[in-house]
Amino acid sequence: MASVGDVFALIRELRGTTRAELGQLTGLSRTAIGARVAVLRQLGLVAESEPAASTGGRPATKLTFDADAGIVVCVAIGISRTRMAVCNLAGELVATSDIDQEVPLGPDDLMPDVVKALDLLLDGYAGVPVYGVGLSLPGPVDRERGCSRDSPILRGWDGVRLRPYFAELASLAAGGRERSDLGSDISVPVIMDNDANAIAVGERGGELERLDDLLVIKASTGLGAGIIAGGVLQRGATQAAGEFGHNKTAAAHGLPCRCGDTGCLEAVAGGWALVHRLQQQGRAVRHMRDVVDLVHAGDPEVRGMVRDSGRHVGEVIAAAVNLLNPAVLVVAGDMAAAYDVFVAGLRETLYGNATAMATRALQVVPAAHGGHSAVVGIAALVLDEVLSARAVDALTTRP
Repeated sequence: MASVGDVFALIRELRGTTRAELGQLTGLSRTAIGARVAVLRQLGLVAESEPAASTGGRPATKLTFDADAGIVVCVAIGISRTRMAVCNLAGELVATSDIDQEVPLGPDDLMPDVVKALDLLLDGYAGVPVYGVGLSLPGPVDRERGCSRDSPILRGWDGVRLRPYFAELASLAAGGRERSDLGSDISVPVIMDNDANAIAVGERGGELERLDDLLVIKASTGLGAGIIAGGVLQRGATQAAGEFGHNKTAAAHGLPCRCGDTGCLEAVAGGWALVHRLQQQGRAVRHMRDVVDLVHAGDPEVRGMVRDSGRHVGEVIAAAVNLLNPAVLVVAGDMAAAYDVFVAGLRETLYGNATAMATRALQVVPAAHGGHSAVVGIAALVLDEVLSARAVDALTTRP
């Protein structure tokens, strides 16, 4: 028998329905549907409205998911910038904030500043229920323990549990309850994942909705991929799927990588490598965003470097396109801000090395959410958890 959560899932999916339609879909009686809708309205998750026009008789009221019934708090940590956001329950951005920083300094240097910035963002939402907190990291993530795992670039973060930093924020309870004391047993979940995984989920749930086979390339300071195959996010046996930036490539033979090895793709195509090469020439660049500015300024040498980066990435990623046969290849990260130049190089080697069958209908597109792709994606992951049928049913049993 369909539960309150099951009914809510239908209302959320259909984006507008009636009690009669819910009864047909679930097989529940009018009385049972009415009881479940009453609970959802009490939770604030469902709104009811009269239709704009009637064809005679008593008009059926429309039931819709109320995306403004609460918020989720999202953090996307990058190597040179951390992006924070407040999203409504539809995953739409309602407030954002950034911190420029150097992540390798370690979580004790960065995370207190992140929490302070989130407190400032939340000042404008006093009394609005917080349903969850999302955090994305570059590199592999141990989602159960809530920490970075064996990351070649976040050595000071490896194994450090990050959920405790959100203790004060996590004391904001879901379901309309006010902020509680730090010691309360009522808390919201803190959900973590790799940034490329988050971007893949966000892209699939946005303009690319319902795509079951999607490959995301995050090309920024480092390189990573998010994979959706058969409608399922692929994390891999040890949560390390998509770490293609440390694939070996002949173009990087003998070149040192920041991971401590040599010959990695990142050593010739990663944003950090481009920044390093320009700094050695005496150019005033600090991170990949400065490189993109030079591209837009028409600097021929830098444009050539970014195009070459795309060539190297396309050559390596062609094998993944053959293996996975995605419908869409999404380019995200700071490099996507120089999309035309980077993708011009990527297309050359991607189409030259992948099979005609795998690329015949392949679309290559920029990330729909631009620089906010990671926070939008981690919001989608949080919402999938906190608004699931199981989670909504749990809300109905709380005292």
